Amino acid sequence: MAKDRDIWFRWNKKNLYSIAALMPLLKGARLADSPKPGIMLYSFATAQAEEVYAEVKKARSDAVCIAGGPHPSARPEEALEFFDYVVIGEGEEALPELISALNCHGDPACVAGIAFKKDGRATYTGPSAQVDLDRYMPFQRPLLAPVEISRGCPWGCAYCQTPRLFGTGMRHRSVPLITKYAHEHKDIRFTSPNSLAYGSDGRTPRLGKVELLLKSLSGLNKPIYFGTFPSEVRPEFVSDSAMDLITTYCANDSLNIGGQSGSLRVLKSIGRGHGLEEIEAACDICLGHGVAPHVDLIFGLPGELPEDQCQTLVLARWIVGRGGRVRAHYFEPLPGTPFQDKMPTPLEEDVDKELGRMALGGKLTGKWSPRCRTA
Repeated sequence: MAKDRDIWFRWNKKNLYSIAALMPLLKGARLADSPKPGIMLYSFATAQAEEVYAEVKKARSDAVCIAGGPHPSARPEEALEFFDYVVIGEGEEALPELISALNCHGDPACVAGIAFKKDGRATYTGPSAQVDLDRYMPFQRPLLAPVEISRGCPWGCAYCQTPRLFGTGMRHRSVPLITKYAHEHKDIRFTSPNSLAYGSDGRTPRLGKVELLLKSLSGLNKPIYFGTFPSEVRPEFVSDSAMDLITTYCANDSLNIGGQSGSLRVLKSIGRGHGLEEIEAACDICLGHGVAPHVDLIFGLPGELPEDQCQTLVLARWIVGRGGRVRAHYFEPLPGTPFQDKMPTPLEEDVDKELGRMALGGKLTGKWSPRCRTA
């Protein structure tokens, strides 16, 4: 029997979390900083797509190239111009099955959740079953990542890929599994579409579940950071009871809150499911518990009017004036979302200048316009 082909993950800092979750599934898989012979696995978002395509096109290695991640999942036909196979959505089950089929001369068409070309045309094998997170490790040494505690989101915001990739039903890792893997870290951090939705359907908090998780983790005697980067929380989930849990069990001095706009009209148009009052209330509650709110705001959303931008700027000033910080973003259309074909609204010059002044004052970070170079 022929030897199985070497398996390589094309590693970079931007895809660390996805690779950390997938490497334990493929025995003997290794990291590569350039294309290698064998089976080359890429995971990438839209921002990296052109660079990845150029690398694969230029590569001269004898490799089967497989793509996954947000961009290929949303645009498999595009990715198949450069790749042999695309894993669509979650990869925990589809990727090992595909590798097995390739190494054992099986039929990739029998693997759910992938796309490939047959007779020159893209073929999709249909959706794979949603993953039970407890069946899979979030990472394995030596590659570490924040513990993914939840997946999926019921809200369906028009700019966001999360519910299109992982579904609208929230799934959660169990407390014992989270605690087991959190033990590997010096300080404990998580990934989740909404940390305070842990254990819930994503619409109504179940703080008893959150407390059970935090209480279990506190037994590890390590700093816990909950609702901080790389995760965040929805503003309507921030309550005095929730903040009591965070200040009791966690080391947070800040909380990341997804606000997105200061315009009620825009919040409705993007399907956020909350208004301006909830954003302001969340900030006040945080500050009342000695925790600084760090609020994400998006500028240039489709259909945004000058007055909408001004309202978001007013909100940003209010947050900063209260003692919080703002992380600003400039809208970028993401494939697979309702806004994938929408163009960003140009940023008003006065708004751009004011955001720049706030950044110079250390109260705002991010990229709020195409000209902005702030990280």
